[in-house]
Amino acid sequence: MAAYLNRTLSMVIGHDGNTASSIDTNARSLQNAAALDKSPLQIFVKAKKKINDIYGEIEEYVIETTQFIDILPEDVDVVDKSERELFHSYVHKITAIREVLCRDHMKVAFFGRTSNGKSSVINAMLREKILPSGIGHTTNCFCQVEGSDDQEAYLVKEGSDEKLNVVNIKQLANALCQEKLSESSLVRIFWPRERCSLLRDDVVFMDSPGVDVSPNLDDWIDNHCLNADVFVLVLNAESTMTLAEKSFFHTVSQKLSKPNVFVLNNRWDASANEPECQESDLEKVKSQHTERCIDFLTKELKVCTEKEAAERVFFVSARETLQARLEEAKGNPAHMGAIAEGFQNRYFEFQDFERKFEECISKSAVKTKFEQHSSRGKNVSSEMRQMLDNIYDRANSFRNQKIDQKKMITDRIQGTETQMMQVTREMKLKIHKMVEEVEQKVSKALNEEIWRLGVLIDEFNMPFHTEPLVLNIYKKELNGHVEAGLGSNLRARLSMALAMNVETAQREMTDRMHALVPSEKLVIQTKVVTRSQPFEMLYSLNCQNLCADFQEDLEFKFSWGITAMIQRFTGKTKGHNKKVPAITSNRHNSNMLSPVTPTSETPLCLMPTNAGGITQEQLSMISRFAVASIGSQGTVGGLVVAGIMLKTIGWRVLVGVGALYGCIYLYERLSWTSSAKERAFKSQYVRHATKKLKMIVDLTSANCSHQVQQELSSTFARLCRVVDNATTDMNEELKGIETSLAILEANQKQIKLLRNKANYIQNELEIFENNYIKSN
Repeated sequence: MAAYLNRTLSMVIGHDGNTASSIDTNARSLQNAAALDKSPLQIFVKAKKKINDIYGEIEEYVIETTQFIDILPEDVDVVDKSERELFHSYVHKITAIREVLCRDHMKVAFFGRTSNGKSSVINAMLREKILPSGIGHTTNCFCQVEGSDDQEAYLVKEGSDEKLNVVNIKQLANALCQEKLSESSLVRIFWPRERCSLLRDDVVFMDSPGVDVSPNLDDWIDNHCLNADVFVLVLNAESTMTLAEKSFFHTVSQKLSKPNVFVLNNRWDASANEPECQESDLEKVKSQHTERCIDFLTKELKVCTEKEAAERVFFVSARETLQARLEEAKGNPAHMGAIAEGFQNRYFEFQDFERKFEECISKSAVKTKFEQHSSRGKNVSSEMRQMLDNIYDRANSFRNQKIDQKKMITDRIQGTETQMMQVTREMKLKIHKMVEEVEQKVSKALNEEIWRLGVLIDEFNMPFHTEPLVLNIYKKELNGHVEAGLGSNLRARLSMALAMNVETAQREMTDRMHALVPSEKLVIQTKVVTRSQPFEMLYSLNCQNLCADFQEDLEFKFSWGITAMIQRFTGKTKGHNKKVPAITSNRHNSNMLSPVTPTSETPLCLMPTNAGGITQEQLSMISRFAVASIGSQGTVGGLVVAGIMLKTIGWRVLVGVGALYGCIYLYERLSWTSSAKERAFKSQYVRHATKKLKMIVDLTSANCSHQVQQELSSTFARLCRVVDNATTDMNEELKGIETSLAILEANQKQIKLLRNKANYIQNELEIFENNYIKSN
């Protein structure tokens, strides 16, 4: 800006024809220029950089949020499908806006009739002769001049990426050349930014063919003017505004809301070459042109007020300004480019136009380009924050549900463990009592069956023979009969009751344990404790091995023989009083008239006596003495006893007793048949089996009680596994809930962070609007 002031002062002082009025006329421009520390275009540059930085943050924020939403587990129903799609759409939307922002610039479009000097105005503003200019219809197509970071200038034709030499613009865009483009075509000229401050500040210039050479005004506007921030209507000051120029801007005002229009009355230097015109006449012409331009802007286009319109009408000489600036580039004074008198006024007017143009285009571009983007950014961040609030609320509700589930499952696990300990103690005590009860019942029943063993053996009716081979088979079958009979009797007496008791205990266990299992897991776990068959007691007697050492004695033994008598006598005198089962061989001859057969249980008082008058006491004493003598002295003793008896009772009695004794012997000997042998065998077997079975009563009852204990224990163990499995499942479910809670809490923290970022972006956009949009 200091250089600008120096150039201005040098032009004022260095020109000999300057008048005090000229200095006074431009004093306001000088003061305004001195007040400006920076170019107004820098507002747009800073605003563009700021909005790009903000949108960079928005893009990072949207991508971060979308990625976060994508990794949320789908089983946690806190984000629905439409919200996910909307988050993804924001990514594409912000990316598209960023691309537009990178391309956004301040665009000024120049329109007017053919040969009004549009290209010359652009060249004067760029301080270089870039666009073709001359007399008549020169510019044949749209030419867009924009800044480039390259060191060399180049141009690109529409529909092509080929970089052409910038000198080709004179052939491509010049209507006088044979190689012509259509008037709607666009040639983009990329000029090094460092060579022009306007291009460096993101200003783009659009030159156009004359509005009087083509009727396709709508296509021009649609293709090249909708994104223009400022329109410059370049008029020929030597004539007046035409209907063609008005018609174009009427169409522009219909398509755009209140476009910013500047009116340049170019070639005002021609007024100084009219010798017949006085200064007052020139002022009248200038006033006439100004009035018409103001009426056009305010009354016809209605795009601004009269005061604003007065600030947008200028009288300049573009060719003169360009020449002056080219001279300045060479190091010469600017007035060396003057064409006619009054150069300083026209030059200051052009500078005043540039200053106001810069202010207008900067404000307009910031408002038109960035206000909408700022509003969109605020809408996106607001919508995302609202969705995040909804997601947070749903996540919080889901988290509360998980907390309730965690508490419920924790309480259930603790209650299950406590009740499990109590039930276990009760069931162990119940099993112990049942085992003792079963042991007592089995022992009692087995003892009773052993006392009834004779009846069971009498029911065995297999043919009996003393042949050893046949007798072995008989014993084997008898063992099987006894084992089967005892087992059958025990089952009949005990099994049903025991099975019912066991089933009742199992049902009680099942009910108690199932009460500890959640209902939803009970159906799955029920199969674990289901038995295919009911419980049945097994009575392992194994009579084959138990009675394997049984040795029968089937030899005939006279019941009143001396040895038998000695055994009976000695057995009674010893006073053991044991009831030993004896064979009653005369059971089937009970109807016969015969003396009573003495047995080990027959009292001596019932013995037959003689008619000689010997008392019972005497006979008893003699018998005892005889037996004792025989037992102690052998044959000699027997003879002594016989002699004594013969002497005592007489030979007749003795002969009678001997005859009776012989009859008894003969009777017993003749009665020792196969049936008697079988009865003797069974009697001996009963005694042997009874003795052996009594030995295993405790073992059998313990075995049965063990079966019951094992059945109940196994059932309880299976039920415990059901409870353990349910507890394990609940613990796993609890771990899953704790994991979900941790994830939810982490997600909620992230959602809070993202919401804060949305608020931060909102604040940034608010600050941007206050600094760059509302302040303008």
